[in-house]
Amino acid sequence: MFDTIPTVPTADEVLDRSFRRAAKKMRKKNNKDRANEEFVRAITQAVHDKLVAIIQSFPEFHTLPPFYRDLVDILFDIEEMRKAFGAVGWAAWHTRDKGKEIAKTMRHTPDSLAARKQAVARIASMVHQIDKDLRFLNDARNILRKLPVVSPDEFTVVIAGYPNVGKSSFIRLVSTATPEVASYPFTTKGVVVGHRQVTRRERIQFIDTPGILDTAGRTERNRIERQALNALIYVADLIIFIIDASAHCGYDLETQELLLEEVRELAKVPVIVVANKSDLARYEGVLNMSTVTGEGVEEVLEAALKERTPTTTPIPAYTLPENQE
Repeated sequence: MFDTIPTVPTADEVLDRSFRRAAKKMRKKNNKDRANEEFVRAITQAVHDKLVAIIQSFPEFHTLPPFYRDLVDILFDIEEMRKAFGAVGWAAWHTRDKGKEIAKTMRHTPDSLAARKQAVARIASMVHQIDKDLRFLNDARNILRKLPVVSPDEFTVVIAGYPNVGKSSFIRLVSTATPEVASYPFTTKGVVVGHRQVTRRERIQFIDTPGILDTAGRTERNRIERQALNALIYVADLIIFIIDASAHCGYDLETQELLLEEVRELAKVPVIVVANKSDLARYEGVLNMSTVTGEGVEEVLEAALKERTPTTTPIPAYTLPENQE
């Protein structure tokens, strides 16, 4: 979806490539006046084509699945991106129109070289006006192409909870994802997707969200927190909400329970509550596990798999990695 977007050139790079293309065509003309005219026509067309190609290389926002459309809006603000595309489109059409206008007058101009220089200066000025827009789009491209691929056809388990409760550790144990795991909050800085093969033809995907904070409303959340909510709303078939039974994450149980209630109100899918760090403390009434010792991880995985569409093929047992024994 985004991984095929090519690098967006700067204004100078657009002009440099266009000058080289125009120079090749200019050399084919023996008459100097016609050569200068051809140079102007070629450079304006080359600039136009390149700028239009930049716009067309991005997917149209209204065609994106809701998950990605909202994520793009969170990361960059879709309206800001539309403004950038509008600026690039303006430069594309105006450079071509201005180039054609000057080229038409060159046949009746005694000094075609001066007219050519005037055209180049006008075109370069217009392209440089959108340099900040080109750089903004390239920054967006560099981030968008690294977004995880979320399959709409796979059973999706979203892992939610406060920062540092063990979400990344759990998803690393049960899927192919390798999120960064550390002993401080906000380790996960974006949505991470991992997969687990359930049968030969079926696999499920786990989405590791950034820690969600219990703020008053969605508009007050920071960008990372909104990414997590975005995943919860659009892609979850099941939510595993992890509580830190020891409260070593920095949030007491009452605070974590308030967030759990918020997630339950938000979710339109089943929510499984799991207490992590059972090696330090236990939480009655829910599944307990420890991502350090591996205790209870298999039971949590089995509970999650039971929520998907039943299959006649046996579910492979969870095996604790060697370095976790």
